[in-house]
Amino acid sequence: MRIKICGITSVDDALAAQNAGADAIGVVMYSHSKRSVSKKRAEEIFAALDPFTATVAVSHTSDPRELADMLTLRPTAVQISHPFPVPEKTGVKVLRVAAKGQPLPEDCDAIVIDESRGEGKRFDLAFARDVVRRSRVPVILAGGLTPENVFEAASRVRPYAVDVASGVETYPGVKDNEKMQAFVVACRGV
Repeated sequence: MRIKICGITSVDDALAAQNAGADAIGVVMYSHSKRSVSKKRAEEIFAALDPFTATVAVSHTSDPRELADMLTLRPTAVQISHPFPVPEKTGVKVLRVAAKGQPLPEDCDAIVIDESRGEGKRFDLAFARDVVRRSRVPVILAGGLTPENVFEAASRVRPYAVDVASGVETYPGVKDNEKMQAFVVACRGV
């Protein structure tokens, strides 16, 4: 089970998430979120990580200039909900958010199930299972995951990866080291 810890706002939290065993670190940019960071902070966080930890720039922006700015960070991937065309020559993977009632995104490297957009709202089990069944690309499960429920959720949905933000926090934007470690341990049991 691959794991992304998202909504990272500090180098210390990024390193703690990496040391806990996260495969990817996500930073939120250009969004109306308590977890949103500046480009400078995102650069600092990404620069502190080991070369085998994936970096993901996350945004719900609809401004193409902001996407272009995110791409200059050279993250491993961008996670976007707006249907931007992303230039192929960037070398950046594209994660697109799936929503109920809309066709599954096709021009992406993975689909993220997260209708709560980082607010911790629990995912819809039937929808998540349907996306995993129909998708031709890897599916990442997010939404309301915690150390206490991720094992059952991943066992029932069977996603490629899981993504957590609020479920491992002390308060929005500040991660809890023990919760991150417990989350990773629970995931590795799937």
